Amino acid sequence: MAKKVSLINMKGGVGKSTLAVNLAWQFTAMPNWSKKVLVIDLDPQFNATQYLVGQAKVKQILDEGRPTVWDIFEQLTRTPDSKGLKALDLANVINNVVTFRDGSRIDLIPSRLELAYSLMNPGQKEGLLAKFVSKIDDQYDLILLDCAPTESFLTMAAYLTSDYILVPVKPEYLSTIGLPLLVRSMAEFHAHHEDHNLELAGIVFNSTTQYVPEEATSKAEVKAEAKKHGWYVFKAEVSYSRSYPKGAREGKPIFRTSYSRWDQAQKFHSFAKEFADRIGL
Repeated sequence: MAKKVSLINMKGGVGKSTLAVNLAWQFTAMPNWSKKVLVIDLDPQFNATQYLVGQAKVKQILDEGRPTVWDIFEQLTRTPDSKGLKALDLANVINNVVTFRDGSRIDLIPSRLELAYSLMNPGQKEGLLAKFVSKIDDQYDLILLDCAPTESFLTMAAYLTSDYILVPVKPEYLSTIGLPLLVRSMAEFHAHHEDHNLELAGIVFNSTTQYVPEEATSKAEVKAEAKKHGWYVFKAEVSYSRSYPKGAREGKPIFRTSYSRWDQAQKFHSFAKEFADRIGL
């Protein structure tokens, strides 16, 4: 079955979507990796969706009424006009982004802004995503869940679906602010779901700039927090590059973005290799 990994940090702006998308490309498009990867966008801002398929394709999906992750959570919701519960068509929920000759591919379960409405009525929905994924996870090597930076039923849904948590941290002032919330969140989850094996794959420093005074202090604070809880900190770091936002506009990973530097692509590749080793991919 697929290795299922949620990218979570209770602090926003740490680059979860960028990491998720570039990891998906690394494991499918790089020579000799050849994995089948599914990206699930669990953020109402749907940045990963727009990054992978572009705004025009997003509009097409919505205009055609194709289901998104919102429909997975709302499939059992009754309305005055409903004539019963209708099962989702798996083929319509999953959108192929790219398929390569060797069979490796990136698929996407997109999100949409209306996912925020589900947060207003979360009752008994958190298990629906895991149930859905259990029907398809034998078709993939890796499933990446890009999560919103808030504690909600979407976080619980991610935990129930995942084997591992990956925590991106941007080394700056208040970089540790989301970590105590994550500690508490995972502890509460384990208390209620003792039979579910959920591990923290590690913390990765993202968007580093080598601005020594501030970054050194921030990294030391994060490492101290990680040590308290026995959390792994990745040796490889993902450095800041203007090619990442440019790649988002072009719909390309760091190693295919126009004019991106070779050393930036290599740094991400090193992180991806360490990440694969951590989760046994």
